[in-house]
Amino acid sequence: MTKQKQNMLRKQVAAFEKAETRNSIFQLINTIAPFFLLWYLAYESLQISYFLTLGIAVIAGGFLIRMFIIFHDCCHGSFFKSKRANKILGMVTGVLTLFPFEQWKHDHSVHHATSSNLDKRGTGDIWLLTVDEYREAGFWKKVAYRLYRNPFVMFVLGPIYVFLFENRFNRKGARKKEKWNTYLTNILIAAAAAALCLLVGWKAFLLVQLPIFMISGTAGVWLFYVQHTFEDSYFEENENWEYVKAAVEGSSYYQLPKLLQWLTGNIGYHHIHHLSPRVPNYKLEQAHENSEELQNVPTITLATSLKSLKFRLWDEDGKKFVGYKAAKRQVQSKNVKVVANPVLRKENKYS
Repeated sequence: MTKQKQNMLRKQVAAFEKAETRNSIFQLINTIAPFFLLWYLAYESLQISYFLTLGIAVIAGGFLIRMFIIFHDCCHGSFFKSKRANKILGMVTGVLTLFPFEQWKHDHSVHHATSSNLDKRGTGDIWLLTVDEYREAGFWKKVAYRLYRNPFVMFVLGPIYVFLFENRFNRKGARKKEKWNTYLTNILIAAAAAALCLLVGWKAFLLVQLPIFMISGTAGVWLFYVQHTFEDSYFEENENWEYVKAAVEGSSYYQLPKLLQWLTGNIGYHHIHHLSPRVPNYKLEQAHENSEELQNVPTITLATSLKSLKFRLWDEDGKKFVGYKAAKRQVQSKNVKVVANPVLRKENKYS
């Protein structure tokens, strides 16, 4: 991709960076109000059938994801024109989604600045090893990595750990403002939970809140995972890494059914979002449709995205994700070539 084309793509997307207060307020109304209504209906349904409660919880979980996207936009300063309004709303929606605003804003900004950069992994992203790194890793590191990448750990235990525990503590090196924001968020979350327990009873609170939390948490982690974990993604070492290519080729266009697209706040247009985080979620589709080049990007669907569950390691030679078996075959193939070729054998001896 030439520099001229990269500049053209950024210019095309820049036209959609301006937030519109009317659209933002309308999205607040059609997201937060329905969530609270659904929460109340789920509580009332406990007297009828818990299966009905779970059905309502699934829908409420979808609205909680949509609320997280609003929080996400506030962290990027893209939901409202006002920096103060973004901060206040980000704080409120952070309490509702269990995320401290300042802490996540920092980590997610690092994620955007380093996404697909092999030399700058570790902040705001999913743990990823290359084939060579995995081959050279010690036994316990391999065990830890396999556990981390296990679907049950990542999509069931992962949300519990991240949302309930990791988000409650400050990162090392956090500034004072960030630390106090985390403390305040924790206090408000505890106060809200205590108030609801007093109002409806702790059993009813858990019966309603836990399924909503698990559904939205699992779906949220899945979205974050699949948007960068697809076969022909983009990863490069720092010297060859390019921001626009990382956005367009290393972030997927997750083509979802319209209802799911709406509930997930258009975050499936992830290539647009990474190209310009300043575009509000309600303008991502417009930005996508405005550019023919941005429509011809790595595209995945609900069906094809399931293939990502087998991807475990990044193959730097093949420039694609592979599973453990494919990585093992690749290493064995390399070893065979070294044994068969005396020149390679000599090089390998002294490498």
